[in-house]
Amino acid sequence: MAQSSHVAPAPVTLDLVSVERTPKPPATNLDLSSETLFERLWSFGNLWRAYCQAARGKRTRPDVATFDYDMEGRLLQLRDRLRAQTYRPNGYRRFMFNDPKPRAISAAPFADRVVHHALVNVIEPLYERRFIADSYANRHGRGIHQALDRATQFARRYRYVLRCDIVQFFPSIDLAILRRNLGRVVRDDGVLCLCDQILAGGAHELIDQYTLVFFPGETPEAAQAHARGLPIGNQTSQFWANVYLHPLDQFVKSELRCPAYLRYVDDFLLFSDDKATLHRWKAQIIAFLATKLRLTIHERESAVAPVTVGVPFLGFRVYPWHRLLRRRNGVAFARRLCGLHAAYQAGKLSEAELTMRVQSWVAHVAHGDTWRLRASLLRVRLPAQSARLTRPTGRPSEKV
Repeated sequence: MAQSSHVAPAPVTLDLVSVERTPKPPATNLDLSSETLFERLWSFGNLWRAYCQAARGKRTRPDVATFDYDMEGRLLQLRDRLRAQTYRPNGYRRFMFNDPKPRAISAAPFADRVVHHALVNVIEPLYERRFIADSYANRHGRGIHQALDRATQFARRYRYVLRCDIVQFFPSIDLAILRRNLGRVVRDDGVLCLCDQILAGGAHELIDQYTLVFFPGETPEAAQAHARGLPIGNQTSQFWANVYLHPLDQFVKSELRCPAYLRYVDDFLLFSDDKATLHRWKAQIIAFLATKLRLTIHERESAVAPVTVGVPFLGFRVYPWHRLLRRRNGVAFARRLCGLHAAYQAGKLSEAELTMRVQSWVAHVAHGDTWRLRASLLRVRLPAQSARLTRPTGRPSEKV
C-alpha cells in the first residue's frame, strides 16, 4: 500500500521520454489527403477554429480583446512559429478558486490557449475511437448531466455501488507515464515535440499542491525525482486527464469485466449485485493504480453501499428513482446569490448579467428534484440599484 508523506517534493527537471525528430520542411500547396498530423495542427484553418473555441464567451476580456484586435496577424505569427518549431509556451497566471474546496488554477496566456485547442483538435480524434463510451468528461456529446443519467440507469439495475475518487489527481499525474501513453498513439514527431513543451511548461505549477507518496519498493529520492502535475485550467490538461486514465477504463472493462462502470475525470462508479465482488474489484483497482499509474484513491471514502441510500456523484445524490442536489452545493449558491445581489445593487453588475448567471445555475440543478429549493432561493425580490452600472472604458474589440 502506498504511504503518504507531507515532505514537500524538491523541484525536479522534467525528463520525458525522448524520441528522434526529423522536422519536415514547410509544404506548399498541400494536398489535404496527404497532410501530416503536424501540418494539420499548424494550418491556418485549424488555428482559426482553435481561436474561436478559446474565445467563446470571453471576447470582452482584456487579453482576448487585445488578441482579437489583430487576430489574423497573430494567428499567422503562431502558424509560422509552430511550423518552424520555434514556438515556446509562456508562463502561467495562478489564482485560487473555491469549488467547493480551494483549487489552484493556472491560466495560460490567450495565445497559448489557442495553441492548446489547436493541439487537442488534431489528437482528440485519435483517442475518441479508443475511449470507452462511459467516460463522460470533456467529450463532445457527453458531460455531467449525461453521466448523472447513466448513473441513474445503473442504480435502477444493480443493488450495490462502489464509488471511488483519486487523491490529488491533477497534481499526482506522472508526466513520464503520460508522455509514454501519448507516444503509443500519436506517431508524429512534431506534435510530440509540442506536447513535450506544454508538459514541461506546466510541470511545477502544482508542486505545492502535491503530498509526496512513496509506492512499494521506492526510495524517497526516486519518489521526488518524478515530474508531476498538469495545470488545472488548460484545455490540454482536461483532455490529457482522459488519456491518463484510459488504461484504468480498459482495466475495469476488460480485466475486471465490470459491465456497469462510468467515470467523470477522477470520479468513477462501479455497480454490481454482489458486495464481495465490489470489494474484490476495489482491491484490484488500488493495486493497478499504484503499479501502473502511480495514483491512490481515498480508500476510506471509497466504500461499497446499497444504491438505495443514494450515490454522491458530481454534486448530486443519485437514487434509483430520484436525484437530489447535495446540501453544500445549495448552500454555496445561496451565498453566491447574495453576492450577486450585492454587486447588482452597487451597480457593478447589470440585470442581464445577473439573470444569465442565475439561469445557468437553474439549468444545471433542474436535472435533479430541486423545484422547492429553486422556489425558496429565487423568491427574493431583486434589490434596487443605488448607482448606475459603470464599465471601464477602452478600445472596443473588432468584430470578426
